[in-house]
Amino acid sequence: MKIEHKEDRRVQEESLSAILENVGCGVCVKDFEENRFLFTNECFRKMFKNSITGSKLDYLFSDPAVWGEERNEAYMEEEDKWFTIHHREIPWADGKMVSLYTVYDITKTKRYQKKIEHQANNDFLTGLYNRMRCELDLTKYIRQAKAENGEGALLYIDLDDFKHINDGLGHRYGDVLLKAISLSLQKIHGIETSCYRMGGDEFVIIISQREYQMLDYILNEIAEIFSKPWFLKGADYYCTMSMGIVRFPTNGDNVQELIQKADIALYEAKRQGKNRCEFYNDKVETSSFKRLDLEKNMRNATRNACEEFEVFYQPIMDGAQTGNPCVGAEALIRWNSQNLGFISPADFIPLAEYLGLINPIGGFVLQKACERCKYWNDRGHQEYKVNVNLSVVQLLQNDIVDQVAQVLKDTGIRPCNLTLEVTESLAVNDMARMKQILGRIKSLGVRVALDDFGTGYSSLNHIREMPIDVIKIDRCFIRDIGKDEFADVFVKIVGELADTIGMNLCVEGVETREQYEKLKKMNISLVQGFYFDKPLPVEEFERKYL
Repeated sequence: MKIEHKEDRRVQEESLSAILENVGCGVCVKDFEENRFLFTNECFRKMFKNSITGSKLDYLFSDPAVWGEERNEAYMEEEDKWFTIHHREIPWADGKMVSLYTVYDITKTKRYQKKIEHQANNDFLTGLYNRMRCELDLTKYIRQAKAENGEGALLYIDLDDFKHINDGLGHRYGDVLLKAISLSLQKIHGIETSCYRMGGDEFVIIISQREYQMLDYILNEIAEIFSKPWFLKGADYYCTMSMGIVRFPTNGDNVQELIQKADIALYEAKRQGKNRCEFYNDKVETSSFKRLDLEKNMRNATRNACEEFEVFYQPIMDGAQTGNPCVGAEALIRWNSQNLGFISPADFIPLAEYLGLINPIGGFVLQKACERCKYWNDRGHQEYKVNVNLSVVQLLQNDIVDQVAQVLKDTGIRPCNLTLEVTESLAVNDMARMKQILGRIKSLGVRVALDDFGTGYSSLNHIREMPIDVIKIDRCFIRDIGKDEFADVFVKIVGELADTIGMNLCVEGVETREQYEKLKKMNISLVQGFYFDKPLPVEEFERKYL
């Protein structure tokens, strides 16, 4: 009977061993008194093939008290795998209590979770953290700053006129620029892991209380990044940024409040002329309420066929003419809001560009100006021309040439009596695209003027490249004419150059007789400015000059 009993036990042990060898998880039994494995199945040995020998598994299977009855996750560096481990105490054949472990390989699950986590927390294009992760991290940083009685900062960045590059070169190169900027920001010491892309061309940087003393250094490093051109599509392009800065918890301890205040400061930086940073303060917030009122009323005004907007006309004079020296006018937009009263162009035009509302407003000005110029031409002033400014946003619309052609057709104005003004800073940032667009506009018979001349890069060289008819020297040179030798020489040289290559030169910002007399001695005849007249409502302009 004893022999039969031993045989039955041996068969049972072999059957149990066969079962354990073929289960779909790793199984091991360890005797901690002797610090050795009493049993390991094949699956376990495959799981830990690089660490099964020696003491590499000791930290994973070290103390039964660590595991208890709970499910535990562990990472094994030698195997580069994740495992879940279940433990319990069982009696061994000799009656001694030993530790039984069942081990499951969850590496695929963990990597999939990590991938999902990355997708949930990271921007797919740049690899930076996204808005959701930004809000989670900002909550943590605010809590730490308050707990340690410290201070941190949130920097809200928006690229200036990024649409020019995106529309001009194509979204592919816009994406290249966004990735290059992201990499550059991540290289700045102190913010390597706290850069976020909020969407589009907007970025946020969080500076924790531990790095707050580096704020000035970080701001200087960011400014340095945007002071240099970016090499895109075989050429250098400048792309600056505006930044709003808010401190926490000084300016607030709520995530949404801080982001909103940083956005308010950012808009103030845009309003002040872009390519700068502004810290949030109460004064900025006061102006933000004005901005919200402006935005609401401007949207309503553009929806109502721009009825609240009015086109004023500032006369352009030709001093060489006898009799009536007026040869036309520059059309300038004015807004007399029904709710807010008269709004300065310096306040509403930057906001209109920022909100993308400049397109309907600019289209309204172009239509009205051409209608009025046709009226002047038909009333005996066939030589009168009208100048209309094209904003950056307008000029980069795909159908801008078709829009101009349609206005010419609708109003019946002679194309040569319409002059479209573009700024030099816009033109030089994408010379190839500007040459193509302006060339197509000129093919309609419309004249093109280069406005604000002298404020861009390597200005004289661009006169030769661009298809332009008129050069308008920026008023900053006229302000000092007769007082500053450089201003005198600059205006004189540009005048002579324009005459040599058959272009017209117009000087704006003339405010005194002394300035006008100085320009006449340089044989510059086309002038405009307050010395002659301010921008006038159409009725007053026509009463004086028609």
